[in-house]
Amino acid sequence: MKSSIAQKIEIRQSTLFLRKRLHFANKKFVAVFLFIVCIFFTQLSSFSQVKSGTMGKPVQDSTKETTIHQEINFKANPQRLYETLLSSKEFSACTKKSFNNFTDKSANIDSAVGGAFSLFDGHIIGRILELVLNQRIVEAWRVVDWPAGIYSIAKFEFKPEGSGTHVIFDHIGFPEGLKEHLSIGWEQHYWDALNNYFQ
Repeated sequence: MKSSIAQKIEIRQSTLFLRKRLHFANKKFVAVFLFIVCIFFTQLSSFSQVKSGTMGKPVQDSTKETTIHQEINFKANPQRLYETLLSSKEFSACTKKSFNNFTDKSANIDSAVGGAFSLFDGHIIGRILELVLNQRIVEAWRVVDWPAGIYSIAKFEFKPEGSGTHVIFDHIGFPEGLKEHLSIGWEQHYWDALNNYFQ
């Protein structure tokens, strides 16, 4: 029979051995757990990039953007701007003053909600969707050579600023790939032309 001291030493050695095994097992478990978590987050990140179509590309691809936001200041008051954008005679005169290639009657505008309009000798057509006197104009707006049935929305907001006007303009829903072309068009054919007209 083993002495009680020998038994105690054996039990103690067994306990130390078990503790070392448990400690190693816990370290192994933590390492495996961290490895699985890393793989999960890597896969989740890749999945979200593929799902949103941003893998290897900037989040905003300007060729696919179909929105334009511009803010412009005019010396003319909101009423003057509002009336010019809704008047066949004034819009034609504004266009003619800046561009010789348009006729004297390049604009034909029915200035009521639901009214049709044709601008720049028929190059732009659409309908008026909403009017708030001297504050807002919203149009269904299209270039004539766009595919049939495609309309974008153009919204003009007029905010008084001293004796002039701050225009907040948003254009949404046009076909992909046209953002740069349309942005330049708004600047040249609308904002520059209107500023020139009001001088």
